[in-house]
Amino acid sequence: MHWNPEQIDSLLRDMASSLESMGSMGGADDAGTTALVGIESGGAWVARALNERLSTPLPLGFLDANFYRDDFEKRGLKKSIKPSKLPFDVEGAHLILVDDVLMTGRTIRAAMNELFDFGRPASIRLMVLFDIGRRELPIRADICGEVLSLPADQRVELSGPDQLEASVQAVRNGH
Repeated sequence: MHWNPEQIDSLLRDMASSLESMGSMGGADDAGTTALVGIESGGAWVARALNERLSTPLPLGFLDANFYRDDFEKRGLKKSIKPSKLPFDVEGAHLILVDDVLMTGRTIRAAMNELFDFGRPASIRLMVLFDIGRRELPIRADICGEVLSLPADQRVELSGPDQLEASVQAVRNGH
C-alpha cells in the first residue's frame, strides 16, 4: 500500500474539517488557548501540514517524547533527538496532540507525560494520520485520517516533510 502526496492531502483536509467542526474545545467560560502539538518527527510533519489546512491556524508546538518512553531500553533512542518547543502556555490550554501513526499507544502516553512537565492542560485530544491498532494501552484517536488492519510484521512509514507520502513497510529489528 502507498499513499501519494495527493492522497495524504485529502486525508489532512478531512482531518482539518473534522477538527474545525469540533468547535471550541473548552466550555462557554473557558478562555484557554487551543494549540496543536506535533510529536517529532512524523507527527510534527503532520501537525504543520494540518495547520496549513485550517481556516484559522492554531499555535503550533513540537515535542520529542523519546526520553519519556517506557520501552526505550528495548527500542533504543533515536539518533536525532530534538528539543521540545511549546511557544505557548500549556497550563489551562486545550491541546491537540498530533502523531503520524497510532499503534501501541506508548508514544502517546510518553508525549502526555512530557506535556504535564510543562503544565496542566485543560484537555488533550489526539489526532493521527493512521491508526493501525495493536494497542497495548487504552488510548484512541479523537480524529483519524485512516484506520488500517495490518499484519504484525508490517507498519506504516511516513516520509516527508516537504511532500508527505506513506507506505506499508516490513517491520525492521522488531520495531
